[in-house]
Amino acid sequence: MKSSIAPVRWTPPPAPPARHPKTVDVEVVAVPGPGPEDALIDDDGSVLTGLLDGRILRVSADGKTITTVADTGGRPLGLEWLPDGKVLICDANRGLLTLDKDGRVTTLLSEIDGRPMRFCNNADVTPDGTIYFTDSSTRFGVDEWMADLLEHSTTGSVYRLTPDGEVTRLTTGRAFPNGVALSGDRRTLFWAETATYALYKLDLTVEGAEPVQVAAIPGLPDNIARGSDGLIWVAVGSPRNAVLDFLLPKQPALRKVVWSLPDALKPKAADIIEIQAYDDAGTLVHDLRAKHPDFHMPTGVRERDGRVWLGSIGTSSLATFRTPPR
Repeated sequence: MKSSIAPVRWTPPPAPPARHPKTVDVEVVAVPGPGPEDALIDDDGSVLTGLLDGRILRVSADGKTITTVADTGGRPLGLEWLPDGKVLICDANRGLLTLDKDGRVTTLLSEIDGRPMRFCNNADVTPDGTIYFTDSSTRFGVDEWMADLLEHSTTGSVYRLTPDGEVTRLTTGRAFPNGVALSGDRRTLFWAETATYALYKLDLTVEGAEPVQVAAIPGLPDNIARGSDGLIWVAVGSPRNAVLDFLLPKQPALRKVVWSLPDALKPKAADIIEIQAYDDAGTLVHDLRAKHPDFHMPTGVRERDGRVWLGSIGTSSLATFRTPPR
């Protein structure tokens, strides 16, 4: 049964001025199942991604060979490397998991303060194994992510998990915190906040520091990741939706009506590909756009050695392109 929503009024910031993104050509690699949400690049150039049905796939660098390496039994989203060579999996339904080279999946953290994580989403990891991660909502799970955007009840949090198992909530009351990335010196934590169209940062060296907005994103940001080029790459799942922006400050009952409609009548992601990259100061370095009949709604992004890989919950494909000159 569909969950009910209790919408909260929120006035979106003004739409950003007109942009002129640079066009890039993407190549698409079909995968055997829907929803390859993230993309994690291995040393040999192959790419790991997680599907809607729980499988973790490895796609060869040329896209010609695809193998199943594990099944989480949940919904894998963000993927990261751990210092010991294992893969950290943010499973929306099961929490933080690890995957070893033999395909064994182990639960690392499933509850916080006795509450099962509802929407474990994305993470970044330091060389000592400290994990920074998001739990995007305490109200809705991954199958009802749009309900959280419509409700705008800001129940998401950002956490730190140290190697000794200590969990610290760094900030809460966030509007769908999503992708996570550390600064180059690991003194600052960045995250994308989907429902406020923004990139935020938190000074990790100051206890009790408040989040600061770094950049306004021209759409709904999803996963973010630091590339080998030192930039923070941002997957923009969709440009801002005019219907959603219109509804958010209006009478909450209107959003209840929208949520009750068939999926075909709800606001949708645009059929384009938008990717941005920022430096640690929040300066926009790359503003890119592409279009492909078999790929849209980028939710994962990863740059390595001049090649970018994209994941998407809205397709059954990965996409890739070469980074253009700055």
